[in-house]
Amino acid sequence: MDSPLSGIRVLEIGDRIATAYCGKLLRDAGADVVMIEPPAGHRLRRYRPFGVAPSAGDSPFFSFLAGGKRSVTSSTVTAEMLDSADIVILGATPAQAAELGLDSDTITARGTSLVTVSDFGWTGPWTEWPATEFTLQGWCGSTGSRGEPDRPPIAVGGDLGEFIAGSYAAFFALAAHRGGGPFDMSVLEAMTTSMQVFSWLRKELMLLEVVGRSTEVPSVERAKDGYVGISMATGQQWQDFCAMVDCSDLADVPELRFQIGRWEQRDLIRARIADFFATHTVAEIVELAALFRIPMTAIGNGATLPDMDHFIERESFQDHPSGFQAPRSPWRMSDTPPLPPALPPTLGDTDTTWSAREPQPRCGGLPLDGVRIIDLTAFWAGPTSTHLLAMLGADVVKIESVQRPDGMRFAGGFRPDVERWWEYSWVFHGVNSGKRSVTLDLGSEEGRKLFGTMVAEADVVVENFTPRVMENFGLSYEELRGFNDQIIEIRMPGFGLDGPWRDRVGFAMTMEQLAGLAWLTGYPDGLPTAPRGACDPLAGVHAAFLTLAALEHRRRTGRGQLVELPMIDVVLNASALQVIEHDAAGVLLTRRGNRGHEFTVQNVYACTGEDQWIAVSIRHDGDWQALKDVLGQPAWACDLAYTEDAAELIDAHLAQWSAGRSRDDAAAVLLRAGIPAAPVVQPPDVIDNPALTARGFFQPVPHPLCGPLPYPRPPVIGQFVNSPAPLLGQHNLEILSSSLRLTAHDVARLEGDKVVGTWPLGL
Repeated sequence: MDSPLSGIRVLEIGDRIATAYCGKLLRDAGADVVMIEPPAGHRLRRYRPFGVAPSAGDSPFFSFLAGGKRSVTSSTVTAEMLDSADIVILGATPAQAAELGLDSDTITARGTSLVTVSDFGWTGPWTEWPATEFTLQGWCGSTGSRGEPDRPPIAVGGDLGEFIAGSYAAFFALAAHRGGGPFDMSVLEAMTTSMQVFSWLRKELMLLEVVGRSTEVPSVERAKDGYVGISMATGQQWQDFCAMVDCSDLADVPELRFQIGRWEQRDLIRARIADFFATHTVAEIVELAALFRIPMTAIGNGATLPDMDHFIERESFQDHPSGFQAPRSPWRMSDTPPLPPALPPTLGDTDTTWSAREPQPRCGGLPLDGVRIIDLTAFWAGPTSTHLLAMLGADVVKIESVQRPDGMRFAGGFRPDVERWWEYSWVFHGVNSGKRSVTLDLGSEEGRKLFGTMVAEADVVVENFTPRVMENFGLSYEELRGFNDQIIEIRMPGFGLDGPWRDRVGFAMTMEQLAGLAWLTGYPDGLPTAPRGACDPLAGVHAAFLTLAALEHRRRTGRGQLVELPMIDVVLNASALQVIEHDAAGVLLTRRGNRGHEFTVQNVYACTGEDQWIAVSIRHDGDWQALKDVLGQPAWACDLAYTEDAAELIDAHLAQWSAGRSRDDAAAVLLRAGIPAAPVVQPPDVIDNPALTARGFFQPVPHPLCGPLPYPRPPVIGQFVNSPAPLLGQHNLEILSSSLRLTAHDVARLEGDKVVGTWPLGL
């Protein structure tokens, strides 16, 4: 079968996971991806995590990310290479690009689509500052929000931020290919919009101080024979949970319906539920929770994941030709399945004689102008995908119902001082700006008829229900094709359209707990800890990427298709290293706190003042030599080599040094020395970040109830936010009368019959 991106040629330049994963997504969707490697080879060819002994040949992780690509070795990028490529993914700062003989103007002047990927972007005050995934988590507010108050803040384990950035880069690559860009992408911005829950909006919308360091209550609990992960986003789920664990009296406490109230009463709740978990096995608890429709799961890791029955039945893991098991590509397309895994290229395996490509036309407006999206999604993952599409020009019509509005409107909390309190949810605002809102009861015959008329005029339908919902409405993909035989449908079920777990309820934290990210996150002597929802936007960006891939395929063939993107399969790819290394090396990676699995010395360090911390990574001997200068060339460090044996000593002295300095001064001293460092900020404080402000990441737009709000734009330079998140049913009359040609009398009748409306039933 043809692939969605067949014939598209991509140059992948850079040595970070984000660019490698971007190239993998493009290659798996059919693009011809050529890596430009330095003569010594890509950094990841030699990458092995802490605890895994080095070995000859390419690392398994590199083989996973680079499979099916081609390789050219060169210390510069020639004009002939640029002229051959449709898209260039450039993972470099401006100074690093200049060393390759590149700059943005040179690339785009040749008609090549460009996405630059760098820590802080190519514009702004910090373009050349050093950073790592770990320090970027400090900058974006992720680390500062996580952990117990009496212990240090804790970063997400693994390289989740790099996978988030890589999926964004793949999306913008296809947007650039449609005539957009060039796109100057900041990894910090990608992580800020994905690894914390828009806390600056939360503070403004809810008029309250945001809780500092915390974990969800309940989140991960010890069962009789292992760990169970729990994720609850609604008050109903909390009430059902209380019934399940025989604590029905707690269900009647109003403040416990919301996470902030449960955190304040965490000791009471943990004590009350401990006996239930201690006396039941993981399997018993998960099975019972499924009956109550409460998202619960076993805590997975590199050893247990491939043997889970759901993954076996769905063939979620494949034998890689390099000799290990790895997750398959996270999507299925009805007409154009992803390419199978393949061997990585040998260094410099591609002839540098390049054929010229056809000139790529540039669009005058946004790359998705004229595309109509019907958005049936709710909560965070699905709305992230349609939000990205809206920001790049698509007309996104969000469909809810008065019977069942988007649950994220209610997950934010209750404000007693406003009438329509559900319009103040910060996460809803963060991923729904730029959309129009219609309410339709799809359970009614008239609602389905109106929906069919909308589908007939649309390009894409996106939904993230459990599989049974669309079928119960009588709106399977075949029914949608009856309205429009070229329609593309993106389905985002948590666990997939088939398999033993297809009907289970699951949120992002469920997937993080199941797929191994929680296993790697947390204190070494404590419980696994969920990254806290970042896999919602991770899945959403993947869905947006696949929407553009399906549109590209339809442009060439005239055929729409069904795209299945289970969130669990996306998260398995982001945590692939655990399964790969367990299978290839027999090593089970586990929690190392803030130490991570790559650098010899990395940690958070307390500074003067209450709860003030800096995040620091010492990447290599060059950073170690610079740190010795910062410390004043002390005698103890004079002849000390930067090895694992010296890690504890260096860590202790760095902690002593930071303890006598303010947070911001300590970070500034290290950064001036070229050492990656960051203040560990609280999530709301990112709004004061000078780099984000200088690059226009926050784009104020007035909301009819909430006033001006600093909406986040996508993580690329440009003005994208032009309208706020919509009120429930705000555009009913506009869309039903203009697009569907109903009269005001017709709309009033539909309101009386509760087919449409602007007020949730029961409130």
